[in-house]
Amino acid sequence: MFKKLSFPSLIAIIISIIALISFILYYNYWDKQDISISNPVISMIKEEEQSKDLKSIIYESEKYVMQIEGQNESDTLTGSGFLYNNQGDIITNAHVIQDAEIIYVRTANARTYPAAVVKISEDTDIAVIRVPQLAGHNNLPVEKENDAEVGDEVIALGSPHGFQNTVTLGIVSGKERNFSVDGFDYKNVYQISAQITHGNSGGPLINRETGKVIGVNSVGTEDGTIGFSIPTQTFIEDVEQWSEETHNDDLEFASTSDIASKLNPDQFIKDGEYIVEYYLDSIKIRDYVNAYAMLGDSMQEKNSYSDFRDKYSNIVNLEYDEIISDLNEDNELISTVNVTLEKKNNNEDKTKKKKKEITFTVGYENDQLKIFKLSETS
Repeated sequence: MFKKLSFPSLIAIIISIIALISFILYYNYWDKQDISISNPVISMIKEEEQSKDLKSIIYESEKYVMQIEGQNESDTLTGSGFLYNNQGDIITNAHVIQDAEIIYVRTANARTYPAAVVKISEDTDIAVIRVPQLAGHNNLPVEKENDAEVGDEVIALGSPHGFQNTVTLGIVSGKERNFSVDGFDYKNVYQISAQITHGNSGGPLINRETGKVIGVNSVGTEDGTIGFSIPTQTFIEDVEQWSEETHNDDLEFASTSDIASKLNPDQFIKDGEYIVEYYLDSIKIRDYVNAYAMLGDSMQEKNSYSDFRDKYSNIVNLEYDEIISDLNEDNELISTVNVTLEKKNNNEDKTKKKKKEITFTVGYENDQLKIFKLSETS
């Protein structure tokens, strides 16, 4: 026999069934919904990861910005350019190189290379030159699609008045400017507040937020307060086609002797001293690979990299005085500098300082400045 359920028990069972059915229905509903997370902390981290530090952008960009010099019988033409692909191709302005008989570029680490013209545009003030020694190197990223907006923060890099890798900051202050200068038509160019002057021509205009090149700095007012930059998306397809269709065998490059005969002695001394400083700084920060790469072939033949590294591996600090330089009869740079080395004794925590006079002989080898000789006296 079955017992009859009391009224309270019946109510309890009904409530339990309703609760179970409600739970199942709610579960099925929420299981089908997309969960949206709104967390300001997460959003903040994402934004910080996408943005780039100004100093980092400048530091990374300077490596790929070149000073361009063109020579003809009567003039020296100076401008700027930037490495844009892994073929060693450099974008610059047509007016920088169109009248040059010899073209060479000077990199941020004072290396000088001969260059050849890939293409000079007949309509737009854009040209491409090639330096085979820079093939395979990293390059500046170029914006190919998105247009800049008025108010966007920008960084202009170049070599105004020969001062290499000068940085000016500003904004895009206008768009779609149209005018003609010296036979070139400038259409729909950016107007920028970053200062542009002689030597800036051909240098990159970089978006402060993305770090990409958005234009080529081309024209400035006499007072330097307003500049104009050609947007990259207006010419990048043509430039890429020029590079793809051009082979090194079809190009004419200046020889090392041509470059050496045209170099200003003061500039040669400046570049050579930069190599010496770069070498000493590399030793100081224990970048032995970079320091070893600055040695000429004859020095590398006499010293393997492992021997070279072992010679300096116990140095914990290096300081040097002013570099004194002069040119010898062979057009080589002789630089002398007093250096203080702090070395760590083997298996001991103590260090010992020692002063030395180091003499560097610097010259051109395969179109590059190299250290030919290095002598030390205590």
